[in-house]
Amino acid sequence: MKKLFAAAMLLLCSASAMAQIPSVSLRNLEGKTIDTATLNNDGKPFVISFFASWCKPCNRELSNIAEVYEEWQEETGMKLFAVSIDEGQNAQKVKPFVDNHGWEYDVILDPNSDFRRALGVPMIPHTFVFDGNGKIVLSHNGYKEGDEQEVIETIRKILEGKTEEAPAAEAAE
Repeated sequence: MKKLFAAAMLLLCSASAMAQIPSVSLRNLEGKTIDTATLNNDGKPFVISFFASWCKPCNRELSNIAEVYEEWQEETGMKLFAVSIDEGQNAQKVKPFVDNHGWEYDVILDPNSDFRRALGVPMIPHTFVFDGNGKIVLSHNGYKEGDEQEVIETIRKILEGKTEEAPAAEAAE
């Protein structure tokens, strides 16, 4: 019985770690409906970063990445999806805010935090790095100067085939 229970738990944990991106219907800045389960980068690594216009650490992180984003894309082919959790009137300010910062990211609006909850994001900023198959390889909460280096290093490791998926517990942190 213990072996059967252990096997069931292992299978459950493996399935959680391999789970794809949850499906939530959101809109981008142009008003186009996006199914989050379809987020991908044509088999190359990608990043999903949750932010809000009022969150200073979020804005520092995305601004610091913006400074090297073109270089990262040229080097690795990576892509970043910035997901705003701004609500109500603030959601209407996201496009001008993003334009003002010159961010070249695909920005998705999550005003009810449905996608944030589906991915188990407790607070922002929160950044996920996915491999080319949509599996979470890194789940990082918070931001301090230089944290963006962990993102690019993880992407480089993915491309070198030197990473494993993030454990299910980390993915839900």
